[in-house]
Amino acid sequence: MAARKAKHAFRSQATQSDAERQDLDSKLAAVLESRGNANAVFDILEHLESKKEDVVQAAIRTTSKLFEVLLEKRELYIGDLPAEDDSPPDTCSAEDKYKMWMRNRYNSCVSCLLDLLQYSSFSVQELVLCTLMKFIQLEGKFPLENSEWRDSYRFPRELLKFVVDNLLQEEADCTLLITRFQEYLEYDDVRYYTMTVTTECVSRIQQKNKQVLPPVFQTNVFCLLSSINMPVEESTLGNFLVTKNENHEEWKPSKLKEQKRVFERVWMSFLKHQLSVSLYKKVLLILHESILPHMSKPSLMIDFLTAAYDVGGAISLLALNGLFILIHQHNLEYPDFYKKLYSLLEPSVFHVKYRARFFHLANLFLSSTHLPVYLVAAFAKRLARLALTAPPQVLLMIIPFICNLIRRHPACRVLIHRPSAGDLVTDPYIMEEQDPAKSQALESCLWELEVLQQHYHGDVVRAANVISRALSAQESDVSGLLEMSSCELFDKEMKKKFKSVPLEYEPVRGLLGLKSDITAEHFTF
Repeated sequence: MAARKAKHAFRSQATQSDAERQDLDSKLAAVLESRGNANAVFDILEHLESKKEDVVQAAIRTTSKLFEVLLEKRELYIGDLPAEDDSPPDTCSAEDKYKMWMRNRYNSCVSCLLDLLQYSSFSVQELVLCTLMKFIQLEGKFPLENSEWRDSYRFPRELLKFVVDNLLQEEADCTLLITRFQEYLEYDDVRYYTMTVTTECVSRIQQKNKQVLPPVFQTNVFCLLSSINMPVEESTLGNFLVTKNENHEEWKPSKLKEQKRVFERVWMSFLKHQLSVSLYKKVLLILHESILPHMSKPSLMIDFLTAAYDVGGAISLLALNGLFILIHQHNLEYPDFYKKLYSLLEPSVFHVKYRARFFHLANLFLSSTHLPVYLVAAFAKRLARLALTAPPQVLLMIIPFICNLIRRHPACRVLIHRPSAGDLVTDPYIMEEQDPAKSQALESCLWELEVLQQHYHGDVVRAANVISRALSAQESDVSGLLEMSSCELFDKEMKKKFKSVPLEYEPVRGLLGLKSDITAEHFTF
């Protein structure tokens, strides 16, 4: 009985929704047919506040059709719109009064749509976003301002500003809707003005919250900025949402220099604030590929990167990429760079997921033959000491890495040729010293590699045995070993085929395992 009632209620709701959609269609036709039916616009807008999702979607589509026609027919007032509560001037004609009234209804519609961007259903949010972007396109084609614009080219910036402000919520996570908005960022004019209004939004939220950006707001801003794909060449600029036939060569969105300028400004306005650790990592992961190459002055990132490098842990590892670009391409001077890099060599560095990136960059930084001998020796010795507790997949990369350092700097060969083998007790090397110049690495030797010659893994033993013979001049290629995992190493071992397997055991002799067991004289085993 209850199921039958529920089914009946569902059918009645569906019938009611169909009736409301038909009512919307009839009111739309009536408004477009005669100005005498203009008051029906109120009924159409009222459906935007319906509690039924399908009715709200129908109302959104109806308003889109309605104001698309009205904008094309130029039936909305053009120019500075007086306040709706103010009585129009006596000089206004009936035509102007109608257009003012309809322009106010359009503004009300836009206001309702902006509120619906926070609707509970994503399908409604997506439909609203597409409708508002369509209005932006129409306002660009049929402007609501009558001023003379430079180059006869104008973008409805204010409407886009309202859209972006609603995407960058302080408390609501809008990353899914921002991902949908990414499609529109492919338009050069939308991208340019989105970056300018985002800069203003960040500044406004900063002042409102006393220099602190709310975490959810930070996430929304990062999602938006990381969705921007910057053009590389100016010749590729020309894909505009708002199109006109006039010459637009002097229009800022059509200039790569201007695109880079606002791109740089929006990122700098965002990154000057304190970010969460997770967001720090996300920014640093894309910084060297998606941000620095598109900045007019990449050197402006020096403060951000040096601060991130001083944080320690995984954040310092990720900051290496950006610092590498600034040091090698933009002549950044970082006095304690190698001292900080040395301090990052901790047992945990072998287990982070950024291990391959870190050792790739460390190899580049230590590739110069002009580095002091004590510095290279300190790195080689610290890596050798850490290797004593490293997993085998890491050792297969670390041992060739150390040998390459010695090949590049022949003066460091003393570390493997010093007669005294040394051990953990008598070793003069100071592992706890953070300054490589004071670690006494040159007074020590790489006895750790001799210890690894007794390792349980055969490949590690073969790698460590290299120091027992003269090192070749040719460096070992470690690039293929940087990302080796324990699973890959295990699979590699499983695929090996052995003709004979060496076993360490003594054959059984006698029932009790004794050579002189009396049972051995009477029984054969």
